Amino acid sequence: MSNTLLSIENFSVAFGSRLAVNNLNLSIKAGERIALVGESGSGKTVTALSILRLASGTQHRGRIIFDNKNLLEIPEDELRSIRGRDIAMIFQEPMTALNPLHTIGNQIVETLVLHESLTPVEARKKTLQLLIRTGIREPERRIDSYPHELSGGQRQRAMIAMALACRPKLLIADEPTTALDWTIRARIINLLLDLQREEGMAILLITHDLNLVKRFAQRVAVMEKGNLVETGETDQLFKAPQHPYTIKLLNSLPERHITPVEESSPVLLETTSLRVEYPIQGKGWQSLFKKDSFVAVAGANLYLRAGETIGIVGESGSGKSTLAQTILKLIKPHSGDIYYHEDFLSAGKRKNELSFRSSVQVVFQDPFGSLSPRQTIRKIIGEGIALHFPELDEEQRLQRIIQVLKEVGLPTSILHRYPHEFSGGQRQRIAIARALVLEPKILILDEPTSALDVSIQKQVLELLVHLQQKYQLSYLLISHDLGVVNALAHRLYVMKDGVIVEEGETTRLINEPHHEYTRTLVQATL
Repeated sequence: MSNTLLSIENFSVAFGSRLAVNNLNLSIKAGERIALVGESGSGKTVTALSILRLASGTQHRGRIIFDNKNLLEIPEDELRSIRGRDIAMIFQEPMTALNPLHTIGNQIVETLVLHESLTPVEARKKTLQLLIRTGIREPERRIDSYPHELSGGQRQRAMIAMALACRPKLLIADEPTTALDWTIRARIINLLLDLQREEGMAILLITHDLNLVKRFAQRVAVMEKGNLVETGETDQLFKAPQHPYTIKLLNSLPERHITPVEESSPVLLETTSLRVEYPIQGKGWQSLFKKDSFVAVAGANLYLRAGETIGIVGESGSGKSTLAQTILKLIKPHSGDIYYHEDFLSAGKRKNELSFRSSVQVVFQDPFGSLSPRQTIRKIIGEGIALHFPELDEEQRLQRIIQVLKEVGLPTSILHRYPHEFSGGQRQRIAIARALVLEPKILILDEPTSALDVSIQKQVLELLVHLQQKYQLSYLLISHDLGVVNALAHRLYVMKDGVIVEEGETTRLINEPHHEYTRTLVQATL
């Protein structure tokens, strides 16, 4: 076809004896938006990296044709002239993709000097225009900022500015919005759509976010275990998927199956006028007389009943995690009151802190980061038992560990293995088991499924609902994903800039939001 921009033909990639991509055939037309979807390990990212020969340590066969050249065979110096100029890439995690030793301005300038032959002054002027175009606030100041000085959304915009610097014919976007809030995601996607229409470039989107695919892509290609199992126009594929794997993916969106909570159910946890404030180090001699501060949580009032899930939603920086950490007594000092079982929890006044620690447990967003890489699963799960239940002997502890592994759907054969040997979903089940083994009354769930594929996410949510119904557990769920919150939470609190701006029954609040910020969050997820 005359308008075919990139053609992947009979392409296979292997890491040693393991085949990652098997006989893939896929074409991208000039100006087309195509999404490559599938779960982790399906071969999406390896395919994208292979286009620019960035997948190291691989063996490949087949052809990738761009501009009548096989990118797999051309010399490295010729390929370097294509990278960034004709084919650009936005990586999943900009914090690791951007050089921490250079300002974002200098990194974009380098691209322009290399590929556009501009002088440093001309390149800096164009860099400033790119930052303005991608919507970065205070571009004159941010151009000289280092990556760690920017928010996640700002870093992603900087990556987009760098990728668009040379007006590429093809933009590869590898999970460009995974780590971002829904409102920031919506802005990034709208930005890419606007830029794509203006520049006429093609975009290959790598993602497992089906809502994003539905909104963005014109055509979808579905991969499973290295094989391309289905392709089609987006609307048609969502309406009538043909392959069982595609059907499974589309049926993996969160569903609400929670049991209503009785009004008479006792309140386990309550906060009144909870406030967290951090001092800000001022500059100059005026800081000696004027002390500034940043209010992370301002007067939060909430309550949690037995067997109930409350959701706390809001963008990054809204105060969600700070509120949870304060409840866990991990942040001091604070003002306001926290009550657990009607007992006042305050420094010097809390009754039996050890009992509280075992009754209120937490499951973190990144299980790989929260599980010790040097300990076996038996040691990780059993550590809390030894501390909180010293009366149990070794055999009793082992039986409790085996029982909790069964509860979360894991075999006892994993006891002597280490966290790195498991998938993300399995590690999250291990993290839940570690918390559950102490027989807590409350679990604080901090973005427990945001890093998981949709099918694994659904399995973890179903597990949490099952455990809640079986043990009358209470959950405090922190998330920016309203789909997950709607599936799990009975009531919802919306936070913005440290303030709870709206609260109410979850379904009602999502369907009929009153506060403007809540409406913005809801619209961003559609």
